[in-house]
Amino acid sequence: MNTVAIVDYGMCNLDSVRRAVEECGGRAVVTDEGGDLDAADRIILPGVGAFPEAMANLRDRELDKILTEQVIEKQAPFLGICLGMQLMAVAGLEVEPTDGLGWVPATVRRLEPTATDRRVPHMGWNEVDPQPGCPLFEGIARGTDFYFVHSFHVATDGPSSVVATTPYCGGFTSAIQGPSDLVFGVQFHPEKSQKAGFAVLRNFLAL
Repeated sequence: MNTVAIVDYGMCNLDSVRRAVEECGGRAVVTDEGGDLDAADRIILPGVGAFPEAMANLRDRELDKILTEQVIEKQAPFLGICLGMQLMAVAGLEVEPTDGLGWVPATVRRLEPTATDRRVPHMGWNEVDPQPGCPLFEGIARGTDFYFVHSFHVATDGPSSVVATTPYCGGFTSAIQGPSDLVFGVQFHPEKSQKAGFAVLRNFLAL
């Protein structure tokens, strides 16, 4: 059984993520301790809230350095969820420009409403179109719906990090990969996305 460290930095209801991981066959440890992250087989960084506050909380606990050591240097399998995916970017423009973890060449920007997609925040179920061969979406059909709650999105500097998109507000990146084959982020909430979300978590546990 894989041990999954779920990072606690004060920005998410962690219980739903913990329960989902356990339902999918993982052993979940909710923690902000570097030793727990080092001992874990996999790391999940969830999050709901504002980018600057999240980065401040990570830095206050020195989790930004610990995560970079574990994920970039030691190449631990990693999944960022919602705000956790956004924190993987170089910078975020929510409230004020703020440096992110810097793992993916991208900037977090506000969703821009269109004539057909006027509602921001983007809340509810929407389809995800993954790239063929992405292991995180193994066995999941194109156009499968997942649950979203967000006002900002990850705008990558190029297509190389993008592994899934969603056709809302002109289209946005709903999953990214990098800087290794074991590092992913998803804008949707797999823990709230029922069968499809649990399939993503099981795929992550199988990496």
